[in-house]
Amino acid sequence: MKKFTSNSQRIGQIGENIASKYLIRHGFSIVERNYTRKWGEIDIIAKKDDRIHFIEVKSKTVEPTYFSNTKNPKYETAGIKPEENVHYWKIRKLRRVIETYLISQRVGNILWQFDIAIVYLNIDKKLGQVKMMENIIL
Repeated sequence: MKKFTSNSQRIGQIGENIASKYLIRHGFSIVERNYTRKWGEIDIIAKKDDRIHFIEVKSKTVEPTYFSNTKNPKYETAGIKPEENVHYWKIRKLRRVIETYLISQRVGNILWQFDIAIVYLNIDKKLGQVKMMENIIL
C-alpha cells in the first residue's frame, strides 16, 4: 500500500479513485492508472468507443453550499480552480508521457485525446462530484 507523505497526496488519491469509478459508470474501461516515467505521470489511461483517453485528475476539497437530489450541487471554490494547475510546464510533461505511452504500446492510428477530471470533495461528508473537461489541446 502506498504511503502518503502529505495530505494533498491523500486527497489526490481519493480524487483519482472517485474519477475512476465515475469513468467506469460512464462506459470507460480503465487501461492503466498512474503510468509513470522519469519525466511525468498520467493519472488514468482509459478507453471508450475505440478511443484512448489520457486523463489528468485534479482534486479539491470544498464545502458544499448544498447537496440536493439535483445532479448539479453548488460548491464554494475560493482561490485557484483545480484545472488552472494544468499549466504550460505540466502540459509539456504530459505530452511527452503520452507520446512515450503511444510509442511503447505501438498504438498505430487509434484515436486518442487528453481530458481533465476535476473532482470536488467533501471529505467529512464523504461526498464528491466529477466535472470532465474533454479533448484538451496539448
